[in-house]
Amino acid sequence: MGKEQIEVLNALDVAKTQWYHFTAIIVAGMGFFTDAYDLFCISLVTKLLGRIYYHQNGAEKPGSLPPSVAAAVNGVAFVGTLSGQLFFGWLGDKMGRKKVYGMTLMLMVLCSIASGLSFSHDPKTVMITLCFFRFWLGFGIGGDYPLSATIMSEYANKKTRGAFIAAVFAMQGFGILAGGVFAIIISSTFKTKFSAPSYEIDPLGSTVPQADYVWRIILMFGAIPAAMTFYSRSKMPETARYTALVAKNTEQAAKDMARVMQMEIGVEVQKESEIQQTKQYGMFSKEFFSRHGLHLLGTCSTWFLLDIAFYSQNLFQKDIFTAIGWIPAAKSMNALEEVYKIARAQTLIALCSTVPGYWFTVALIDRIGRFSIQLMGFFFMTVFMFGLAIPYDHWTHKENRIGFVVMYSLTFFFANFGPNATTFVVPAEIFPARFRSTCHGISSASGKLGAMVGAFGFLYLAQSQDKSKVEAGYSAGIGVKNSLILLGVVNILGFLFTFLVPESNGRSLEEISGENEEE
Repeated sequence: MGKEQIEVLNALDVAKTQWYHFTAIIVAGMGFFTDAYDLFCISLVTKLLGRIYYHQNGAEKPGSLPPSVAAAVNGVAFVGTLSGQLFFGWLGDKMGRKKVYGMTLMLMVLCSIASGLSFSHDPKTVMITLCFFRFWLGFGIGGDYPLSATIMSEYANKKTRGAFIAAVFAMQGFGILAGGVFAIIISSTFKTKFSAPSYEIDPLGSTVPQADYVWRIILMFGAIPAAMTFYSRSKMPETARYTALVAKNTEQAAKDMARVMQMEIGVEVQKESEIQQTKQYGMFSKEFFSRHGLHLLGTCSTWFLLDIAFYSQNLFQKDIFTAIGWIPAAKSMNALEEVYKIARAQTLIALCSTVPGYWFTVALIDRIGRFSIQLMGFFFMTVFMFGLAIPYDHWTHKENRIGFVVMYSLTFFFANFGPNATTFVVPAEIFPARFRSTCHGISSASGKLGAMVGAFGFLYLAQSQDKSKVEAGYSAGIGVKNSLILLGVVNILGFLFTFLVPESNGRSLEEISGENEEE
């Protein structure tokens, strides 16, 4: 093999952007679409579940999920995702990207449907079955991370590779939007058909029995986009880099890519003796750590730190909206009205800040590089976090509401036009093909660990310091202001750890990962 690159890989590297690139984006991105849809839908659904299954007669506020149940419903998908990232990441290097990709998709479709079918009317049984299926849904979604990223990076050409991988990730934005829009449609349809008084007027009557269908329909809808891409996913051949570099079948790789790219590709047949000679170092060997140890630490730590900040905001935006008065007090609405109002607020935030951020990354990642985008993103996230935290009392006044939302949106914008996108792109580029999906899995699993810290740590931390204002079932925390200051510090750390990660812009995958020199 020597210094020169295998011809088929070179053909992929210098290929002009063609139709198959876009098919790959859609097919690889659908998993992400479903992923975002599921993760963000659950925040709409938890309020409704509380009203349906945890209604207390005579309470002045509508029923809400007890903290332990809320943590389980939200958290179990994270635990599933983390396990899926590690397991399927490893499997993707062992069995090939394509095979494993099909498995994760099937799992997602089945579990989306099943989580809407959580049986019985007894709160405990519903929650247990819901958590069970959401765990396995998360498991499938987890597998999607390393595989989507790896497939896209191995199919792309070197000039626009960053944009393609980022575009797969940006499908998340559409998933969030779709979740919001679909919830708005369903809740408003049910709301007009089955009208109900607000909770203050009639606590029991404010939740119509049909509301039980609403959350089930919303959860099950997530299966449709994933099922739709199943066919096109099965038509995509295994990536050439896997076939040539890992399975060592250059001929097959050339055949597959000739079909995909609709062009002739020459095949060098390797002599048996040549194949035997290259001794490759293994995962977690000394050689691996000396070459890629710091890189892996860099991708893991930055993703971990980013997700602490990212998820702590995302899951609590509904509380932030309530605090600043975008969403009226729960007792002044009926159940379906509440779903509608929360969905509307989340969709607005997604439209204004989340979605544009992703596409800025897609447009600029191959121009200014991954490194600069990540540094800039962490820098601005720090600035805006402190901007929200330090004058926090100022933002809580009615007249400053809009300013608060603008600052809040900007924090998100720079997460997506910044580390949220780049931490996904880089691990799919800088490791050798035979560890690529494993290393991406390990990095994304660290991210999910951060997401758990963000989502659950801050659920408890952000509780008011004043005992009387604490939500039912929680103990006093450090308050929202101090939580935001802490998040600012997390972003500073993210900025520093970014320096461990190399720039992969515009080079071929084999060059970045040092596979060309492995002799």
